[in-house]
Amino acid sequence: MSGLQFFSKTVDLIKFKSVSRPQTYLKVNARFSWRIQFDAKRDGRRYYHDESFGFRRREETILPDYTPSQLENRRVNAPLMRYVDSMRTHGHRAARIDPLDLLQREEVAALDPSRYGLTDESKSYPIDGIIWSNPAGPNRTSSEEWSLKQIVAHLRSIYVGRIAYEFMHSPSKTERLWFSHVLESAPSVAPANAQSNAEKKRIWELLVKSEVFDQFLQLKFPNLKRYGLEGGESMLPALDALFAVSSAAGVEHVILGMPHRGRLNLLTDLLKFDPAALFHKIKGGSEIPEELGYSGDVISHLVSNPTLSYGNPPASLKVSLLPNPSHLEAIDPVALGKTRAKQFSLIKDADPNCKLGDKVMCVQIHGDASFTGQGVVMESLGLSNLPHFTSGGSVHLVVNNNIGYTTPAASARSSLYCSDIGKMINAPVLHVNGDYPEDVARALETAFKYRNAFRKDIVVDLLVYRRWGHNELDEPAFTQPQMYHLIRSRKSVPSLYEDKIMHEEVITSEDASNLRSSYKQHLEEHLAQSASFTPKLELPEGQWKDMVLPVLDEAIRDPDTGVKSDTARDIGMKSVEVPSSFELHPRLRRHISARQKALESGRGIDWATAEAIAFGTLMKEGFNVRISGQDVGRGTFSQRHAMLVDQNTESVTVPLNANIPSGGKLELANSSLSEVAVLGFEYGMSWESPMLLPIWEAQFGDFFNGAQVIFDTFIASAETKWAKQSGLVILLPHGLDGAGPEHSSMRIERMLQLTNDPYEFPSDAKGVEGSNVINMHVVYPTTPAQYFHLLRRQMKRNYRRPLIVAGPKALLRLPAAASSLSDFEPGTRFSPVLDDPSFMKDRGSEASKAKDPQRVSRVILLTGKLYYDLEKERAARKLEESVALIRVEELAPFPFRALEDVLSRYLGSGEVKETLWVQEEARNQGAWTHVKDRIQQVLDRVVGTVPGSEQASPRLRYVGRKEDAVPAVGVGKAYREQQADILRRAFEGL
Repeated sequence: MSGLQFFSKTVDLIKFKSVSRPQTYLKVNARFSWRIQFDAKRDGRRYYHDESFGFRRREETILPDYTPSQLENRRVNAPLMRYVDSMRTHGHRAARIDPLDLLQREEVAALDPSRYGLTDESKSYPIDGIIWSNPAGPNRTSSEEWSLKQIVAHLRSIYVGRIAYEFMHSPSKTERLWFSHVLESAPSVAPANAQSNAEKKRIWELLVKSEVFDQFLQLKFPNLKRYGLEGGESMLPALDALFAVSSAAGVEHVILGMPHRGRLNLLTDLLKFDPAALFHKIKGGSEIPEELGYSGDVISHLVSNPTLSYGNPPASLKVSLLPNPSHLEAIDPVALGKTRAKQFSLIKDADPNCKLGDKVMCVQIHGDASFTGQGVVMESLGLSNLPHFTSGGSVHLVVNNNIGYTTPAASARSSLYCSDIGKMINAPVLHVNGDYPEDVARALETAFKYRNAFRKDIVVDLLVYRRWGHNELDEPAFTQPQMYHLIRSRKSVPSLYEDKIMHEEVITSEDASNLRSSYKQHLEEHLAQSASFTPKLELPEGQWKDMVLPVLDEAIRDPDTGVKSDTARDIGMKSVEVPSSFELHPRLRRHISARQKALESGRGIDWATAEAIAFGTLMKEGFNVRISGQDVGRGTFSQRHAMLVDQNTESVTVPLNANIPSGGKLELANSSLSEVAVLGFEYGMSWESPMLLPIWEAQFGDFFNGAQVIFDTFIASAETKWAKQSGLVILLPHGLDGAGPEHSSMRIERMLQLTNDPYEFPSDAKGVEGSNVINMHVVYPTTPAQYFHLLRRQMKRNYRRPLIVAGPKALLRLPAAASSLSDFEPGTRFSPVLDDPSFMKDRGSEASKAKDPQRVSRVILLTGKLYYDLEKERAARKLEESVALIRVEELAPFPFRALEDVLSRYLGSGEVKETLWVQEEARNQGAWTHVKDRIQQVLDRVVGTVPGSEQASPRLRYVGRKEDAVPAVGVGKAYREQQADILRRAFEGL
């Protein structure tokens, strides 16, 4: 019995009791069996949810199976077949891929034909179905017979040469066959004219320019850490070959992520970066106009976005080199996300001819030590074939120096090759010797052909060396004396290749001399121009043309985000509307009924409904929405249910997409259990278009710390370093509720510490708080309406900035935390400070019940869900007329003026004896350290402006948990005692 038959038979044996509706068992079982058989033929995984928007499965490339005659030949000549497969499997272990020959290469026993009984070199064998002398296609069969000597020579020239291949680990027979066809049907030994003279000159020019550039910088700026490419110059022709072959195949845009090594060479020699701008930066100038107030970044993080030209007739190829922080691999998921987003229109339009990767390709350059050592690599690779994250396959180029900083490979990884991490997704690997640039170019061409055929990732391990240490001021011989004795006694890669093509009479010695002198003169001219160079910031273009820089006066910071009640009600209803034939889970019927009743009455709107209305109204206005994370379709707390699954068929509907005619779409991207890669991916999505509202939701707020590098190096700092805008929204469920240390806190204190929120009360007359300079917003909303307005504000502004939301858990279904449709109406917007409703005069028909703020003796300032506990405790103590509860909903930028306006209603009479900041987080956590000095400034101003008042400015007092090493205790009794103590002390003495 085959594995597939066994799998289907197992499904047939499911017990009736495991099915909730026995009468539909046969129908359900039949569908499941069909799906499993269909998908098992693809990759052995069971798929569902394939109807939801954005879910894109890779199209499979299938090669024909062996013909009966080929199978018979494989049986009769089984020893030969075993030998050939051993060459394919183990040839890389003997290949000459290390330019320094420091790898312990040895003749592998499995490569000896005599081990398989093959000893007569003159004996001929039919090769059909064993060795592929013809390319894959209709004429893939062969009637040829080769001698054993021919077979051995042919296979060794392919598998034990300067390019080594690892593909036999793939579980896909088609992929293994594809590689065998491609490699073995090529000429057994690449002739000298495998590349044209023009191609050889192109390779030579790139190599020489890289060498001259590094030598020029060393001469002019000897104390500069430039992280040059000397020893690894083959990286440039590798990328050039990749760009050329991809452009010929129709790719129009390459998204490129890379670390610092060789970045300046690539920028100036291939990506058209102005050398004058580089020299201006090296001499201490800014790459961004200084009047904008941005900090900029170091030279090894500079970027370029040129349009290159390849082919005849020439075709344009846009290359976008993304900015990268010094966390070397952090750019990987960001590049993936931007690549996916660039193809969003293809997904959205559902073009049946669209294949992800046709027009856009992601290329990632890595260092050997970081590729094998940093977890973000594994998490990013894990996204590569997921239906909501795939972008059509990435080409990974590992520039392998066989050393990380000063650490040898033996101490840097546990695997044989640094590229072995790629095998977790069965990615094929090509190892190539960087001393031979033509082989390098061929390896990259083969890599692209695989990527284009299968739309999957592939790794090219480019083995090179570092002529200098980690940087040019380092002495590597301290720790690597033998390696650097070899390096310093050998010719450079450009010189070796120059000698080769001079011997082939492709160039002359005069050509060589002229290129070096002319390029050096070119650099000299730009060095002189750098003295008067003035940086210019590229104006937003394309999808960003209507956006402005957030620091400019034209920025609209507080737009009207309200919508008509009828519109909100209609969208809310449609967000849970399903076809009559759709079989809902019984518990969801109650969920939908409750939502409908609230919408009909206009009261009791919960968080999920408010979110759905925000999504739906934005979609009607042409915006797209994407929310990703674990279980986002239903929501971690089973609150969202924006994706509904038919209980009979497991087909999926997303009501907002199905029921609302709009230009926008909602993508619910249930993700892998990753933080750093998924957050980085969504951040990359946010860079592509301001018309997309990208949201990442952590299962619990505490889990963000697995993605701290993305927060630190991208979200918090990208605008000030690179002038890059992002509208990413990050939902981090927060709140102490007895769930213990890792399910309670999104570490508000860390987020606030990452902001550049001004400490001083704003002096500008416009009172824009810190919105014009803040790097990201940090909010803790307490009502669904506030959350609704935040989401809409994020898109209605004419600029983009990240938004960090301390999201609800306990408030998701709390009746007291619900909103009314009137809170969504035109003219309403997000309020950074919420006054106490009991003391507000504008309460409509309840205005007569508003209490007098001048009789308040204690003001409690707070943020978040604790408000509802304090409100309940205040009522129990009958202190509604003497205690005011004021919520600070936006913690950064701190709302100085809004808080001043609210506090002035209470502090003018002199009755207020005390002002408290109350929080449930520990004193060394939460918002306390961020707000205390800022609130005190507001208190001083309010009291100081009361005419004739001699009242002393009230000092702000802290009430909350004491300092702690954890966000929350794990003992339920202790949690309840601590929470009760906070409530007691908040009202103590009244």
